[in-house]
Amino acid sequence: QEARRAAEEANRLKDEFLATVSHELRTPLNAILGWATMLTSAGRDGETAAKAVEVIERNARAQAQLVDDLLDVSRIITGNLRLDVRETEPDSFVEAAIEAVRPAADSKGVRLQKIIDPHAPPIQGDPVRLRQVVWNLVSNAVRFTPKGGRVTVRLERVNSHVEIVVSDTGDGIAPDFL
Repeated sequence: QEARRAAEEANRLKDEFLATVSHELRTPLNAILGWATMLTSAGRDGETAAKAVEVIERNARAQAQLVDDLLDVSRIITGNLRLDVRETEPDSFVEAAIEAVRPAADSKGVRLQKIIDPHAPPIQGDPVRLRQVVWNLVSNAVRFTPKGGRVTVRLERVNSHVEIVVSDTGDGIAPDFL
């Protein structure tokens, strides 16, 4: 009975994971399809066309990142994940993560605010993985913040290290669930 309960729980968690992944993949795909449809309709000016291409490209990259994240899960499970640790400017990967999430925030009416400390020093880390972490935090904040809300990303030097804080005006996690 215990083995059956564990198997049922694992199956439930797998189903939740697949539902979440499907939703995450669908979000940038909807933006890509919407803007591509706008591009094919007649009467679009050059400025609108340029914006459409920009949004399509940004969302295609976001979707590619999601696929890469899924592959990373597989690499972690098999012990094959590699890190490319080097000196990196934290504002570069924070900025990239924010810009990747901006279309979702804009479409939902959530304001993205960034506070970047210009004195934050370079750090040692894998910039791709660090961007993934920040992207996941900001993406979740946008997802769980109601329309008209705000998500703030703060990067600052604190003593001898760098802190990145993502906060939002959503309800947060219910204390009993937490």
